Amino acid sequence: MKKRLNIGIVDLVAKGPSDALYGRIMYANLASIMPQVVATWCEQEGHRVRYVCYTGTETPAEIMPEAADVVFICAFTETALLAYALSRRFRAAGAVTVLGGPHARCYPEDARSYFDYVLGFTDRAILREVLEECAPHRPLGRCLQAARQPGSLPGVVERWKFVQQTVEKAPWIRVIPMLASFGCPYTCSFCIDAEVPYQPLALDGLKEDLRFLRTKFKRPIVAWHDPNFGVRFDQTLAAIEEAVPPDSIAFIGESSLSILTEPHVRRLARAGFKAVLPGIESWFDLGAKSKTGKAQGAEKVKQVSAHVRMILRHIPYVQTNFVLGMDADAGPEPFELTKRFVDLTPGAFPGYSLLTAFGRAAPLNLQYQREGRVLPFPFALLNNNQAMNVRPRNYGWTDFYDRVVDVVRHSFSPRIIAKRLLSTKLVATRIMNLVRAVSSEGWGRLDYYRRIRRRLDVDPEFRPYFEGESRRLPRFYRDLVKEELGDLWDWLPPGALEHEADAYLRTDAVRRTG
Repeated sequence: MKKRLNIGIVDLVAKGPSDALYGRIMYANLASIMPQVVATWCEQEGHRVRYVCYTGTETPAEIMPEAADVVFICAFTETALLAYALSRRFRAAGAVTVLGGPHARCYPEDARSYFDYVLGFTDRAILREVLEECAPHRPLGRCLQAARQPGSLPGVVERWKFVQQTVEKAPWIRVIPMLASFGCPYTCSFCIDAEVPYQPLALDGLKEDLRFLRTKFKRPIVAWHDPNFGVRFDQTLAAIEEAVPPDSIAFIGESSLSILTEPHVRRLARAGFKAVLPGIESWFDLGAKSKTGKAQGAEKVKQVSAHVRMILRHIPYVQTNFVLGMDADAGPEPFELTKRFVDLTPGAFPGYSLLTAFGRAAPLNLQYQREGRVLPFPFALLNNNQAMNVRPRNYGWTDFYDRVVDVVRHSFSPRIIAKRLLSTKLVATRIMNLVRAVSSEGWGRLDYYRRIRRRLDVDPEFRPYFEGESRRLPRFYRDLVKEELGDLWDWLPPGALEHEADAYLRTDAVRRTG
């Protein structure tokens, strides 16, 4: 007879203990779908499950399942060190530990030193294998992966008890995560979904979930977690339109500009979409994704700005995403063009990411590793803004950070913030833009970049580390990680602050293929 296990599921959306107001309001809305799926599958297999979405307000005692036989932890790379510390604590209490999520896919070579199992793509067969064996694997854990993403997942109806448990932590805004597809048809070489085949999920389940949510909320808010929502546009929107009345659910989704044509945008607006997050990335690359073809530089800025202003006429909130420091960029022009775009398109909120190579995440990372350009910054800093772990091809570090500071300062200057407020109609949109601009994403990030730029001049540990001449982590970063982990710093395993930045390059499979 199969043993009934006590199973803990921990979804890490915070990097450590925090009482920040933004976190208390929003972190529960950042919950991932797969931890809820795994929790549902485990219950369906007959096991006892305790699920926790960690938002930074829970104590270690609230995270720790009592007498757990096995604990599954879902982590992005920025929460990986917290995951390592928790795994050590759970193992000390006698549990077998399992890591899933983006970090497990990106850095399995490192993660297996701290977990008994490290899971890539996970379907029900992989889960059953782990639960049936459920054995410690030390010093190195087992790495398991399905051939592809699952063909189907439990929807909101099936995983409702875990969804409800999470959204009840959010005091005001409550967002439900949903998926309509896996993967992406575009092959952006820096993206974790570049080599994941596009796979739509069943539309009947989508319709059932949307109808169900209208019985639970007066006006639900749904965030689509698709890497690129609406690839099968007519089929997906037809399903939404059939399931629920127009504008009865507020939707948020990330879509490429190539999908966001004016007829499509009008249809999204009628369906209830209130926010879209298109990726622009670079003014000198990825023209297909932004629907600008061969246009580059100033011409691309002109086209994209007109396109985004069109979207804003129909959908009140647009965040435009940029990656700073890409190899296609050189000199002042990319940054000056971004400032020009901000001036032309004040209603859009600019989201800036520093170029980051997440282990195995993308094909381009192998090139960076072959060129010796990837730096071993601790995982907790790899959140696209605290550290850039790829030495830029066409900039020195001081020049690069001077330009980053300049573009962020321009984007969140009082003048631009005022223009952004005047360019948006809804009060809620204005409040969100203002809060983001004057908090950690705007002024807070500007202050941080200024500190990094100063330390490149005055901190003797910075320059050798940034240039790859030394592996000695500057104390500034060590203290930052320690502060973020709080009391769980004492549970961080020895050596966890360091990792082999070229581990993917040195795997047997890569060596054999050259």
